[in-house]
Amino acid sequence: MSTGADRGTAPRRRDARRNRELLTEAAREVFREQGLEAPLDVIARRAGVGNATLYRHFPTRVALVDAVFHEPLAGTMTAGEEARRVPDAWTGLTGYLDAVFAVLATDRGTNDLMTTPLRGIEALEAVHAHNRHTLDLLLTRGREQGTVRADATPEDVLFALAALGRAVPALTAAVAADAWRRPLALLLDGLRAAPATTSLPASALTAGQLGDVLGELGPHRGGGTPTA
Repeated sequence: MSTGADRGTAPRRRDARRNRELLTEAAREVFREQGLEAPLDVIARRAGVGNATLYRHFPTRVALVDAVFHEPLAGTMTAGEEARRVPDAWTGLTGYLDAVFAVLATDRGTNDLMTTPLRGIEALEAVHAHNRHTLDLLLTRGREQGTVRADATPEDVLFALAALGRAVPALTAAVAADAWRRPLALLLDGLRAAPATTSLPASALTAGQLGDVLGELGPHRGGGTPTA
């Protein structure tokens, strides 16, 4: 026979689950708009709960980020698996990076996660390892097929991609949603074993647009991990 305490516990548990869902949804929106350094009290207000409720469910920023980005990170690994199955390595490589940069350009939270250090998230560490392995496989296969230059390493590519990826939100904010396609195409041309025969996508930046992009980038922020 259930007691009054039992009947009171069930609604509290439902409320707790609902609050956790509200916080996760709000955090996903705020991180997408503002990046991982967005104030946590902004997330709590958007979820319609107090700060104490947020910290009860997510004691640290890392715990909240882990809950928010588990599925998007899995999607990146799926894109990598699809690229590995493409017979032509160059097609697989360009398609994979296209998919990754389309996300980096529209989601500041994912961009922060993929291009800056944030320790303690197992899913992120798995994605980084999977990403490196995907690039290694595609570069090796591309060399065998004669489409990728012989001296490019995965670390060369990862460094260049991280630098470009970090600038992508500023580029899209100041110019156009697909403006990232042009610098990515230039980067990929540097990996080719032979010169490109196609024109660059998107329009070249004007001097004024370049100034706007650099303004969006702003000064360097502190190099540490975002804190709670």
